[in-house]
Amino acid sequence: MARFGFPRPFGLYDPRFERDACGIGLVARTDGRQTHEVLRQATTALANLAHRGAVSADGLTGDGAGVLTQIPHAFFRKALEQQGVTLDAGTDLGVGVCFLPREPKAQATAVEVVEALLEACRLPLLAWRRVPVNHAALGENARATCPEIRQFFVRRPAGLDAAAFERLLYLARRRMERRALEAGLEAFYIPSFSHRTIVYKGLLGADQLERFYPDLQDPAYETAIALFHQRYSTNTFPVWPLAQPFRLLAHNGEINTLQGNVNWMRAREPELESVLWGDALRELLPVIQEGGSDSAALDNVFELLVMSGRDPLHAMLMLVPEAHEARAGLEPDLRGFFEYHAGLAEPWDGPAALVFSDGRYAAAMLDRNGLRPQRYWVTEDGLVVVGSETGIVPLPEERIVEKGRLGPGMVLAVDTLEGRLLHDHEIKRAYARPAYRVWVERYRKRAPAPGFMRRAEGVPAEREAFVRFQKAFGYGKEEYDRILKPMAAEAKEPLGSMGDDTPLAVLSQQPQLLYRYFRQRFAQVTNPPIDPLRERLVMSLKTLVGPRPSFLEERPEAARLIEFPSPILTEAEFAWLKTLDEPGFRARVLDASFPVAEGPEGLERRLEALMLEAQRAVEAGYTILILSDRRVGPERAPVPMLLATAAVHHHLIRAGRRMRAAIVCDTAEAREDHHFACLLGYGATLVHPYLAYASVRDLVQHDARGAVTVSVEEALANYRAAVEK
Repeated sequence: MARFGFPRPFGLYDPRFERDACGIGLVARTDGRQTHEVLRQATTALANLAHRGAVSADGLTGDGAGVLTQIPHAFFRKALEQQGVTLDAGTDLGVGVCFLPREPKAQATAVEVVEALLEACRLPLLAWRRVPVNHAALGENARATCPEIRQFFVRRPAGLDAAAFERLLYLARRRMERRALEAGLEAFYIPSFSHRTIVYKGLLGADQLERFYPDLQDPAYETAIALFHQRYSTNTFPVWPLAQPFRLLAHNGEINTLQGNVNWMRAREPELESVLWGDALRELLPVIQEGGSDSAALDNVFELLVMSGRDPLHAMLMLVPEAHEARAGLEPDLRGFFEYHAGLAEPWDGPAALVFSDGRYAAAMLDRNGLRPQRYWVTEDGLVVVGSETGIVPLPEERIVEKGRLGPGMVLAVDTLEGRLLHDHEIKRAYARPAYRVWVERYRKRAPAPGFMRRAEGVPAEREAFVRFQKAFGYGKEEYDRILKPMAAEAKEPLGSMGDDTPLAVLSQQPQLLYRYFRQRFAQVTNPPIDPLRERLVMSLKTLVGPRPSFLEERPEAARLIEFPSPILTEAEFAWLKTLDEPGFRARVLDASFPVAEGPEGLERRLEALMLEAQRAVEAGYTILILSDRRVGPERAPVPMLLATAAVHHHLIRAGRRMRAAIVCDTAEAREDHHFACLLGYGATLVHPYLAYASVRDLVQHDARGAVTVSVEEALANYRAAVEK
């Protein structure tokens, strides 16, 4: 077993590809008044979402359930007095929750780690508390893996304001996690450590949470905010730490962009800077902790942004933006907000529904697709209930003054400090400062209008040599007839049935392009499948090119990027990009070919040299790396472009240079939509398919059957449009 009891990869199974879809919601009071009733209603709502969860074969072990609330100070004051610790009413208390190993020696080591790091951070430890639990409420499997659950309490050091105290608790927790890993404590986990919020969760069913944690039934446990989550692990391995909520959020759905998000976050880490953290920032890395789920990874990044100074509403609008690109009539300042932040962070796209809280705000949100339900009710006395379904909290109809549902990209929030319910338009108007629009207008560089050349450059003009060049890259008659013709003539990719009896590339006896090995990686679930017409409303092909600064701080210069309408470059766009040589935008061409005579060893040597050349180019100030296979001929063979792209991409990540340059593929290989998806998915920013364009020209000029009746320029535009769809 790996960390947290999560299984290690074996055979064809890899836990990195797990997802889940669950029931979520929140209960909050707009006036900020803490009551036990809020918690009771949250646990009632959770129990009413039991059908959104699942149980193990023992019939009792749930996939996970939990609640996140504000710190119930009166409740803990009473609990500490029983241990002889007296607190003033105004004492600012930090509370940590620990899942400890059950084995006595490992448990003692874990406690030593916590205490040593608290002392190193100058956080006075007040007491430990063994959390009362009822093991009889658990199923057999949950009972067998149940950790020792304890809480520890610290006092706020003198001289720290509330924000600095919370940052110190976050830093201490990250240090504890690092030390525990070094000590081999795989079963050690901290669900929460905060002076604002606390998490009670476990490998439970929704109706087991209150019975397992008697604390939640105590009338002295009062809160104005309660997030709840019932986990349905469709194909996710259930373990105690991966129950939700996490430190700040609970999530229903999937992060379909997960692998890219994780890799780009890792690439971003060397560029991170923060006045608030200074040198301590390095201790917060890696940002995304190993062994987590897709929801946990989003929570890791979200938490870093919040702890680094952004409030949670701003941070979530940045990570899960609405579909603004195709929205007509969007306020210019709000468009400026989204365009500026698009240069700082990639969207974590779902389908996803989210609830999140930092102890002041309690908010709910849908991602740009809006394919998960979120409904809300507001009562006359200021109670707000949000959930995956209606009716999860029994409320008299006459008390309800507002009902609604969240649409794609919408957010609803309760500000318990100011006593306000904030709707989507109010929230976004508050963050759409004119400065973002001004920065984008001042620094954003637009690519020239797309267009095509009179004739293809870089490919043989003589017909026989041209066909030979095509064969070097695996072109065949079938691709002309079944792929290029419909794309060039009708601007759409060819239709095919779902049944595909073509052998997997790894089992085929015929030579295959590298892309075929990854075809199944792109056959992921979408609920429901989204067609390109609908997708245009919520997705965008707009592509930004240029070095990316730290996303922890706001600087006007972060908007200094080149904007392309699509990642598929036309010939005119590529010619312009290739000649760029100005501050911040300098292009360097790297040869992706090797001598045929050197065989496989030559390919390996060239690949290693290519990685080093890319690193040296970035260190010399080049911000656009063009990988080109144009030198292919009788004496030189192509380095597979997907291999070259991925190798350079990951080498630059390892070297801490990835965010300083864009990778552009100037390639003869790419011609199908799947080829472009692979290149973009594995590290490319832009792709220029020069041989595909030349082949479309050839198709129009030598089409004996007359299947392509449009002009050459129309055919080229159609082909590009088909790829984009």
